[in-house]
Formats: sequence, structure tokens, C-alpha cells
Amino acid sequence: MDRLIDSTYTRRAFIGRGLTLASAAATTPWFLHASARVIAAQPGVIGSRAGVPDDRVLVVVQLAGGNDGLNTVVPFRMDEYYRARKQIAIPKNDVIRLDPKLDMGLHPKLSGLKKLYDDGLLSVVQGVGYPNPNRSHFTSMDIWHTADTDATGDGWLGRYFDNECSGKAGGCEPDAGIAIGNEAPLAMEGRAFSAVNFETADMFEWSGKGLHEGMSDAYHGIVDTGVTGGVDEHSNAAFLMRTAMDARVSSDRIRATVDDARVNKYPRNGTLGKQLAMVAAMIRGGLKTRVYYVTHGGFDTHAGQGGSNGKHGNLLGQLGGSLKAFYDELGQAGESGRVLTMCFSEFGRRVAQNGSNGTDHGAAAPMFLAGPMVRPGVLGTHPSLRDLDNGDLKFGVDFRSVYTAVLERWMGADARKVLGKRFREAKVLRV
Repeated sequence: MDRLIDSTYTRRAFIGRGLTLASAAATTPWFLHASARVIAAQPGVIGSRAGVPDDRVLVVVQLAGGNDGLNTVVPFRMDEYYRARKQIAIPKNDVIRLDPKLDMGLHPKLSGLKKLYDDGLLSVVQGVGYPNPNRSHFTSMDIWHTADTDATGDGWLGRYFDNECSGKAGGCEPDAGIAIGNEAPLAMEGRAFSAVNFETADMFEWSGKGLHEGMSDAYHGIVDTGVTGGVDEHSNAAFLMRTAMDARVSSDRIRATVDDARVNKYPRNGTLGKQLAMVAAMIRGGLKTRVYYVTHGGFDTHAGQGGSNGKHGNLLGQLGGSLKAFYDELGQAGESGRVLTMCFSEFGRRVAQNGSNGTDHGAAAPMFLAGPMVRPGVLGTHPSLRDLDNGDLKFGVDFRSVYTAVLERWMGADARKVLGKRFREAKVLRV
């Protein structure tokens, strides 16, 4: 997507992106970013469509590194699978069968996903990818994040927020989008919007109090009262004061809700369970956040991948157990009906194992969607193991078709305006 480069945009980009790198450590960069968000907003672009509830939530789970889709959704009746993976294939007797009529099942560590499947809360979308696949981690991830096969432009969710916020008086809430991790993903970065980003909620607060006691009174004089006496209500100073107060309230609200995170109900190994526990706490706490983004890393399994057990299996066990615990908690709180989860990876792995009992970068792979609003079951046809693209699976579903369904059906946005062109909608949701 082409950008018009002018002095206004350059200033926005500096404020909105350059300084948000520190937003996990202090509130101040966030309030500067929030200033850019509101200043840059242009009125009346799209906004949410009439009739779409404003309390719907999207949770994005990124499997970073390139998840091996063939050992995740296992084609156990395809002999080609076992011939190509003599050491790392999942034995037929270990595969979790989804349905007697299906020729594929789940990795044995994905019992959590099987329970969601049995409860009608899981959609397995097969063969997802894009034309002319790129096997670079960085480029392919940028393609998924921007929804652009040239890997250019702003993030697709950032563009959603740019449009959504500009259609509302005063823009979106400061915490409309939250990314948990050491940096905000490109997917959440727009021209005028950047997500709140932190690894742990206790880091998302003003850091000045630890520098000098004398700073605290002046800081709270601004952020606790908004516009101070003698300041013109319509001045830039007043605007920044109001924005600083907004940021402080957002910080306090997030930290208060995350304090109630029920981490002990999630898998103890890895970080995904902790991240989803925080997300569940924020949802239960009533935050107005529309999109949460979490990352589950370690899927670049070039060596020692393992079959039923091993490195890959451990990662999948964390995924299945964490998602199951997440929806258990949301269901008990009466919140599951408004939370859609979308799980993806930047690419799959090659069909044949390599010489290190691992797999190299591939192309198409499955996506998972979870929640009461999904069309449950296995959707689409498993890619052929005979008709390959230079040793890789051919995709059957463009990932932007899934994005289209999420934007149109769940978020109530005009997908064409967010994605830049019209894609055929994947039939993955029941709403």
C-alpha cells in the first residue's frame, strides 16, 4: 500500500511508533502515542456497522517460527505422509481421532483442542496460505501481519483501528488493542493507532516515581486532574494533559484487572498460559479492549522435532491446554460467547523430514478458530501429498479470506477497506 509522505505523517510516525518502543516500561510514551492517534484520526471513514455488538472481542494467537501443520493435523491415512517422515511421523495409534469419517486427526498432545472440538467450539481450517509463498520468517510474518503479499503497509488490525477509531467522537479507548509480549506486533500498528504493549502488567505504569520523589507531585497534578487551572481548554497543552490522565486511568485499569489473573488454572510450562490468563482476567474485568494479541514461540523445528513426544509436541501441548483453560474460564464467567480466538503461524513445514530429524520451512498449514461463534469441525480439504509445489503443500484457502470473515462477520468492519481489496469470505463463522 502506497503511503503519502509529508511532514504531518512523518511527525505522526515518529511519535506514534518511535517512542512506543518504551511503552512497556512507562506510561509517558503511551500518552504520546495516544496523542498521535487522536491527532491523526480523520472523521467518518467506516466504524463498526450497525447491529454489531461493541463488546465482541478478538484474540489472536501467533505460533511464531512456522508450525508443522502435518504433525499438528495428521493425515494418518495417507501413506505418503509416513514415507516422507520415517522418524518423526505420528504413529496411527497415537493420533487423536476427530471423527470416524475423517482421514486426519490431531497430534496426541492436543487433547485440549479435542475437548474444544467435541464441545463445538473449534474450527480447523485446512491448507491456509497465499500465492507464491515466501519461506523467510521475517517476510512471511510481515505478509500475514500486513495482509499484503508484498509485505508492505501498516498492520491489518492497525488499519482496522485507524478506521474504527476515526468514526467515533474522541476516537477509541486507549486500551482498545492490547499486545502481550516484549514488542507490539506489526499487525497491530496503524498510521494513527498503536496497541498498548507489555510483558507483565506491573511494567505498564509511570516509571518516573523510581527516579526522584520530587517528580511525583507534578506528575499526579497533571494525570489525576486533567487540565490544570490557567491552561486554555482548547490548547495543545490541555489536550496532552487530558491524554496523560487517560493513559494513567488505562494503566491503573489494566493492572487492577490483571491482578486477578488465575494463572494456576493454565499449563505451567511456557508463557502462553500466563498470557491467556492475563487476557481472560482483562475480559472478565470489563475492559473495552476489542483485540488482544499473544505470541507462542519456538516452532522453528529444524532439528529434533520429535513425533508424538519431543519439542514440537510440548509446544502443541501448551497450545491445547492453554486454549482449553481459557475457554473454561470464560465459560464459567459467562464471557465465552463474545470472544473469538484465531490461531495462525507464518508458514508450515516441508512435507519430507530433513537429515536432522526435523522439518524445514514450508508453505500451507492449518489455522484454528475457537469460540461458540465458529463453524465447528474440519473445514476444507487437506492438501495433497502427491501434488506438491517444490516439496511443499499447496494452499487451498487464502489467509485473507479468513481475515475477511473475522472483519465482516465478527468485527463489523468493511473488509475491503481494511484489506485493500475484496477477498472471497471463508465460511468459518456462524454469525
